[in-house]
Amino acid sequence: MEGFETIEAGKLSENFIRLIGQEWMLVTAGESGRFNTMTASWGGIGYLWNKPVAFVFIRPQRYTFGFMEAQDGFTLSFLGENNREALNICGTLSGREVNKVEQAGLTPVFSASGQVAFAEARYIVECKKMYAGFLDPEAFLDPILIDKFYPEKDFHKMYIAEVVKVWKKK
Repeated sequence: MEGFETIEAGKLSENFIRLIGQEWMLVTAGESGRFNTMTASWGGIGYLWNKPVAFVFIRPQRYTFGFMEAQDGFTLSFLGENNREALNICGTLSGREVNKVEQAGLTPVFSASGQVAFAEARYIVECKKMYAGFLDPEAFLDPILIDKFYPEKDFHKMYIAEVVKVWKKK
C-alpha cells in the first residue's frame, strides 16, 4: 500500500492497551465497494495458537457485524488522536443510514488480498479470522459485568484472528 511499509507483527512496539482503549481503532470488513467500518475501544493484540493474533468484539446489531460474518478477514486501522473526529463519526453514525467513511473524510485503501483499511492510519493490521463465538452469560464470573455492559442481553461476538500483515505509515 502506497505510503506504508510492511513490518513484522513481532516488531510492533506501541502500547496497544493505550492505542485501543484510549486512541481507539477502526474495525473494517467487506470488500471494495461494499464494506463497513466501526470504531472500537475493546480488543487486543497478542499471541495465541503459536501465532500473532488480534481479537475484537462486535455486537450483533452493529452494521459491521454482517460484514464480519460474511468475510474471512478484517482490518484494524489505528488513526491516532489527530483523527478523533473521524473516529467519533465512525463510532456514532451507522453505515446503514449514511456514508460515514465519506463524512469522516477517510480514504479507503486496499491490501493485495482485497481487505479495506484507511490511508489516514498510522498502523494497519490485516487479520484472518480463526475463531468466532458469542460471549456466554453463564461464563461471567462477576454478574455485575452483565448488568453494567449487557442490560439488553446483546452480548458481543468475539473474533480471534491471525495477524497476517502489518503496515506502518512511512
